[in-house]
Amino acid sequence: MATTENTKSDHDSSGGNSRINVSTAMRKAAEQLAELLQRQPDSVSSLNATDEGWSADVEVIEIEKIPDTMSVMASYRVRLDGQGQLLGYERIRRYSRGQVDR
Repeated sequence: MATTENTKSDHDSSGGNSRINVSTAMRKAAEQLAELLQRQPDSVSSLNATDEGWSADVEVIEIEKIPDTMSVMASYRVRLDGQGQLLGYERIRRYSRGQVDR
């Protein structure tokens, strides 16, 4: 017969409320966005811990051009919960790959 205390410790040891680590959050943000957009992410330019879980900015090539400095890029903000499940995303910027921020 399991006690409430044993059940609680079993739940905690399985990672019930723990937050995934930084590298896993970065990978999950890129993978889940790629699945939704059907495009491979180019890079993850930002990753921050939030009260909900994680927020990542993921760079994606939206239109490939030659030369590649003319390709159209987009930056997407991806929100994950503490276990790495997608909560939402939005495109926050479009730009030419060769464009430099000032």
